[in-house]
Amino acid sequence: MQTGAVGIIGAIGLIASVGCADMHGAGGASTKAMEKPGPAQGYTVHVVAPHKFEDGTVHGPYHHYCKPISQDVIQCLLFESTDPNALLTDIEYFVSKSISRSQVPLDTWNKYYHDHEAEIATGRVQVLDMPEAQAKEIAAAAAKTDGIIFHLWPSGAKAPNGEVGHPQAVGHKPRTE
Repeated sequence: MQTGAVGIIGAIGLIASVGCADMHGAGGASTKAMEKPGPAQGYTVHVVAPHKFEDGTVHGPYHHYCKPISQDVIQCLLFESTDPNALLTDIEYFVSKSISRSQVPLDTWNKYYHDHEAEIATGRVQVLDMPEAQAKEIAAAAAKTDGIIFHLWPSGAKAPNGEVGHPQAVGHKPRTE
């Protein structure tokens, strides 16, 4: 196990557990749904970043709500706004670099993946809804991962059409090795 992956899970897991604890504390009431967490609970890390689509246009920023699901993977649900009824438009996986770079061929990585360290360095990524020190810890943990985005709902469409896009981070740089 790479220490970077432990750092990712530790930093984000702390924030996720605090978010879950807050859900139970609302008014002291607890419902059965809150007693047994489901897979949709725990997306408490809020990140915003724009995406560059395959046609070169930049969209967003997209609101990423993320949670760790293993030592090597963080998954995020992406929305175009913070409206309670916003459509889920994308899913992004943050995969530890030790996994993505050893398991994904370079040409596939260059087409679909992006380096979160390079993306964060552009200054276009913001971690929201937490103190600045914690946001910096989250960004440092995310920098140890690569991302792959699956765009599911075409911009402006009334329904998804079955096509899946793979936007990139703005400023994506292909790897040579």
